[in-house]
Amino acid sequence: MRCIAAPQQWIQSPCDVLVVAISDQWRNSPLVLELDQATGGFLGKLIDSGEVSTDPNQLTTLYSVLGVAASQLLIVGTGEQQNMPPRVANRAAGAAMKRIATMYRERVRFAGFSGTPIAERAALCGAMVACVGQDLFRQEKSLVQPEYCEWVGVHENNLLKGSVIGESINLTRKLVNMPANYLHPESFVEEIFRSGQQYKFEVEIWDKSKLEEERCGALLGVARGSSCEPRLAIMRYRGGDSTAPPIALVGKGVTFDSGGYSLKPSDSMLTMKCDMAGAATVLGIMQAAAMLNAKCNLVGVVGLVENMISGNAFKLGDVLMARSGKTIEIHNTDAEGRLVLADCLSVALDSQPSKIVDFATLTGACVVALGNDISGAMSNDKEWQSEITSAADEFGEYVWPLPMYDFFSEQIVGKIADIKNVGEGRWGGAITAAKFLQEFVGKTPWTHLDIAGPAFLDSAKAWCDAGGTGTLVRTFAEMLTRDTPEQG
Repeated sequence: MRCIAAPQQWIQSPCDVLVVAISDQWRNSPLVLELDQATGGFLGKLIDSGEVSTDPNQLTTLYSVLGVAASQLLIVGTGEQQNMPPRVANRAAGAAMKRIATMYRERVRFAGFSGTPIAERAALCGAMVACVGQDLFRQEKSLVQPEYCEWVGVHENNLLKGSVIGESINLTRKLVNMPANYLHPESFVEEIFRSGQQYKFEVEIWDKSKLEEERCGALLGVARGSSCEPRLAIMRYRGGDSTAPPIALVGKGVTFDSGGYSLKPSDSMLTMKCDMAGAATVLGIMQAAAMLNAKCNLVGVVGLVENMISGNAFKLGDVLMARSGKTIEIHNTDAEGRLVLADCLSVALDSQPSKIVDFATLTGACVVALGNDISGAMSNDKEWQSEITSAADEFGEYVWPLPMYDFFSEQIVGKIADIKNVGEGRWGGAITAAKFLQEFVGKTPWTHLDIAGPAFLDSAKAWCDAGGTGTLVRTFAEMLTRDTPEQG
């Protein structure tokens, strides 16, 4: 799908569908008044009568409207705020595009989404995500991208940047949606190589022998039960001063999680292809940063394993030695992601980063605490955590901080090894998991993002199909490219 500027005569120029965003204060919008005038007041009468709703994400389709060249006029409500914040713009554009994408369209046009540069890009991302479904292997797709998507009043710079971020979100979503018989550690590495070669960031891969040489005992312990050998990928993007330390992005890449001998129930295991969403998020961010020439240095580290059962699989009561030298008692083989991340964090520290952020579908406890739509943020550095949570709010995604009091560390103290891989009982499980990870970051500012809730949708939303969401790719792509000149 090509996102381009709309023609100046946007009402009179033909297209398959003209989408118009309308708020409660529609009379304050010159664009909507222009459209109302073109229809001889017909649109305004429909709004006043309640036949057309301005409630958020409510859609009204009108056919063969006099004065409008489009075959269909699709109205999407945005609620009370005339100047749409990014989250509203993203979801309204997504809801409209998801309706449009039920069949092939050559040319669709979006009006009423011009505003702040951030909101314009959020709208583009919403539209790009909404027309790509999870049905990767269906012969007949449920959603079809239009050939051209035209935007009225959106600046060219935001068309370009929004398209790049949307493409990167969809890369993350595609990987999350791929089943484990197609996406495993080796094939994931191929995706990383493909992106690195195309967008010019460096890729280094550690195979099993290299992981053994590097003493990555925690990651290798998780991988032991699978016939698929593990991999660790290091991505390096150099867009800043050559002397500036990088920001490290670390991702959990468990391409399938059976739970190991702490076996998951069948219903819980069905969607465990998504347990590599953290690694897919890191790749999506790295690609976006490289495509947009971000003025910073980045290192991305992802650990790629399957957590399976065999005669060689790691067991409850085992003791693993992490790359850092710390020893770990295994009290639950389904608490495996933190073991993978332990060695990834150690590798990330080798680059002497200024700060670290990790992404992981780590705990069901975080979903219990915050629900399906919010990522949990836990950190050893309040300033770094606040920068991330504030950015997510600015760009229209949900991240909420959880406390990291010292007494939570008491729950992971081991009896026969340095630490154990779960806390005491069910309570505070997202936090004790984060306290485990904190053992491997030293004094480097670090924030852990538990994306277990929002990374994967069990059922579709009005603005997005079920499956992978690409959560937080947009926030970090925007954060890392703040130095890109804003226009519009």
